[in-house]
Amino acid sequence: MAGKQDKEAAKQAKKEKRAASKARRGQLFEAFKMQRKEDPWLIPWMVGAIVVVAGVAFGIGFFFDAQWVLLPLGLLLGALLAMIIFGRRVQKTVYSKADGQPGAAAWALENLRGRWKVTPTVAATTQLDAVHRVLGGPGVVLVAEGAPHRVKTLLAQEKKRVSRLIGDTPIYDVTIGHEDGQLPLRKLQGYLMKLPRNLKPAQVDALEAKLAALGNRGAALPKGPMPAGAKMRNVQRTIRRR
Repeated sequence: MAGKQDKEAAKQAKKEKRAASKARRGQLFEAFKMQRKEDPWLIPWMVGAIVVVAGVAFGIGFFFDAQWVLLPLGLLLGALLAMIIFGRRVQKTVYSKADGQPGAAAWALENLRGRWKVTPTVAATTQLDAVHRVLGGPGVVLVAEGAPHRVKTLLAQEKKRVSRLIGDTPIYDVTIGHEDGQLPLRKLQGYLMKLPRNLKPAQVDALEAKLAALGNRGAALPKGPMPAGAKMRNVQRTIRRR
């Protein structure tokens, strides 16, 4: 009886795995079709990557009389590079569509990779200006978006409010935009990754518990400006798995 149940469970697990794999392939294909419409250079870049890498592998193999051995490896590496190019160009398109929309910074933060603890809209105005809080190895990062003259005051108030609780923990702040002293949305993740690592994971958890008491101030922003059909997080995860 137990053996029969184990077989049925294994069969069901295998079926679910195939269904999940099929769903990922479908999602990847839909993302490819969408990007191809937006980006006429997508296919030339991807094909070029495969041809160039395969050609280099074939050329190296030619000198060692192993060109037919290295060619499959070159094709595989070229396909991998093509997928990386695809992911980067999808990312660029989605960020360009999101840029400037209310909630764009919150959306970008929620798509961060790594051990970041994001609390969107810890402070906001009725004009949809907002400050979002990010906790991680650097300490506390306050990310603001909206009209510069309103955001400056909002950011200063939130920084003062946070500093009362966290003592000497570093606080960084950045405003998203294209004016002097602001950071373009597409560079936000790179900015966060370049910050110094001042805290250990256990310290970040303790910091999160301490700041949880602050709550949020102001009206909530829209959930995010993700363009229709462009599920960025899922697309990137699917590409990485391949």
